[in-house]
Amino acid sequence: MSEDQPSPVGRGWPAVGALQPVSRRGRVRGHLHAIKHAGKWAVVVLACSLFAASVIRADRSRKPTLESIGDQVMCLCGCMATLNHCPHRDCATVAEIRPIIEKEIAEGKDETAILQDLAIRYGVQMLAAPPASGFNLTAWILPGVGLLVGLSLVVVIARRWRKPTPVAPGVPPKPLDPKLLAAVEEEMKASGMGTGG
Repeated sequence: MSEDQPSPVGRGWPAVGALQPVSRRGRVRGHLHAIKHAGKWAVVVLACSLFAASVIRADRSRKPTLESIGDQVMCLCGCMATLNHCPHRDCATVAEIRPIIEKEIAEGKDETAILQDLAIRYGVQMLAAPPASGFNLTAWILPGVGLLVGLSLVVVIARRWRKPTPVAPGVPPKPLDPKLLAAVEEEMKASGMGTGG
């Protein structure tokens, strides 16, 4: 077999027990293959990053609408729904807030500015998703922390269940109590199980 041909065992690995020195040409070829493979991944990552950046930029440049803002604002009538999904037919909160949103859209404000104005006017509880800052940051972090704690508890409990109880070598098992054995035999005889052919 020449130095240029890979081993038939698999992808250039020699058979077990038959280690062969790798030629310089083979090492260079391996490094070039790794560089080419890394280059492909770099192109994929770059393309994904550019796509994500364009989506974010398009999202920011999108003009806010009454529908898009209404989905991000809670109705304060007590229905626990967003402004667009309030189940009350003639809700006073919807009638009060929608003209404010329409006015701010007409003034050319973006979604962030409109949401900030509504939070200043009615309080942070007005926002469907609390801002990720200050005490409100716990609403974003706590579910992830709870998930990690729960998963770690499950792993610890599963490992303890799987681990057999250690038994010291050379220690015979405890003998059964003779009184218990006699009681079991009496019960078997009384039930007819003890009589056999």
